Amino acid sequence: MLPSPPLARNSHRKCGDAHETPICYTRPMTTRFDAALFDLDGTLLDTLRDLGESMNRALATFGHPPHAIEDYRYLVGDGMLVLATRALPEEHRSPEAIEALLLEYRRDYQERWNVHTQPYEGIPEMLRALQAAGLKLGVLSNKPHEMTRQCVNGYLPDTRFACVFGQRDEVPRKPDPAGALEAAGAMGVKPARVLYLGDTSTDMKTARAAGMFAVGVTWGFRPESELRETGAHAIVHHPSEIAALIHSAPP
Repeated sequence: MLPSPPLARNSHRKCGDAHETPICYTRPMTTRFDAALFDLDGTLLDTLRDLGESMNRALATFGHPPHAIEDYRYLVGDGMLVLATRALPEEHRSPEAIEALLLEYRRDYQERWNVHTQPYEGIPEMLRALQAAGLKLGVLSNKPHEMTRQCVNGYLPDTRFACVFGQRDEVPRKPDPAGALEAAGAMGVKPARVLYLGDTSTDMKTARAAGMFAVGVTWGFRPESELRETGAHAIVHHPSEIAALIHSAPP
């Protein structure tokens, strides 16, 4: 089990307010991690409204009631099949109904995936800072693989990701660690040297199972309490705080 060290202090200086400006470094620093692996929805991108509105339109097609967009914070996170199952009224969750809803949802979301979605504040700056520090970057999502790649290419085109993996039939979905371990291999780093950032219990369980350093982000879909209860080694409240973890003294 990895320890939960305190955040390092005075290991960098900031140019202005950390929540408004990117971090700049005055000298080379030793990093305690070689790579950072990110969840997508709720971690890099705020996709909640587009996800929820697409599912509500799909539900309406079959005469089912919609959910409040805020409710989707707990409905999403474990793949589209699970989302379709959770979204349906319990008495209508037959295999046929789930499959029909899933197909309609995927059709709608494919057409309207980028209406409201945006990177969270500070994400582009944080990614640039990690690249400048020499870390390899990757994405691991339970969103379907091609859609994951489409979202990353569409919203984070300036970031050089060593790997971008969405849900694929041949790889168990998170929280199974198989995808995370595959990503570590693709980045050419040991799992223990990977900083894993996510916003749900699924992500914390994935990181812990893979032997990575689990960082819970509070700007996403789930509360801080869930992240702590499921094994987060550290909690961050803004992307600018990641630098303190990257440049803290090795354990």
